[in-house]
Amino acid sequence: MMGHTTLELRSLNRRYQPGDRRPRGRDASRAFVTGDYSEAGLVDDVADLSFSEVLTLQNWLSFYEKNYKFVGRVTGKFYGEDGLPTPALSHVEAMISRGTEASRRALEEKQTFPPCNAEWSSRRGGRLWCSPESGGVSRDWVGVPRKLYKPGAKEPHCVCVRTTGPPSGQAPGLPAYTNRGDLDHPGLGEYTGCPPLASSCSFLP
Repeated sequence: MMGHTTLELRSLNRRYQPGDRRPRGRDASRAFVTGDYSEAGLVDDVADLSFSEVLTLQNWLSFYEKNYKFVGRVTGKFYGEDGLPTPALSHVEAMISRGTEASRRALEEKQTFPPCNAEWSSRRGGRLWCSPESGGVSRDWVGVPRKLYKPGAKEPHCVCVRTTGPPSGQAPGLPAYTNRGDLDHPGLGEYTGCPPLASSCSFLP
């Protein structure tokens, strides 16, 4: 995987015995993400993977580095015959770095704007509401439902927005110019027919 070869599972203290089928130094990085273990899928071509897919690959590599004994590198896409990294490996490592940063920003956004709770039935219609743990984010505030518009997204999604205190991201120690939390964030919109400070919004079927 990504040019690394591992053989021995340390957690089980297992050693390969004579007659065991051993790996032959084939790099099948792509299959760990796609799940395609056919001949066509057992390849090392990961150039077109998304950031999240490359992070999945990195997680697999970390797992193997932790639990298996490293024994060498596979000559090919990621390492040359001299054992040195290739530009392809540098490209993947750069994608991992960018993916990690994107994941960090997404987590920060989720803490600031936790997803709403939602339910829908043909008889009662829909409801969006906020609670101290909605979206799986535990916090000391409830918030109100708002539409969050994100660049490139086709539709907004419902998030819970803090209604008191200074806006998120304000540097510590500065005076709170407003006491409206994040209500004035430019990427937010209200739901039609829902009171602006209500923690729950209902919609007719």
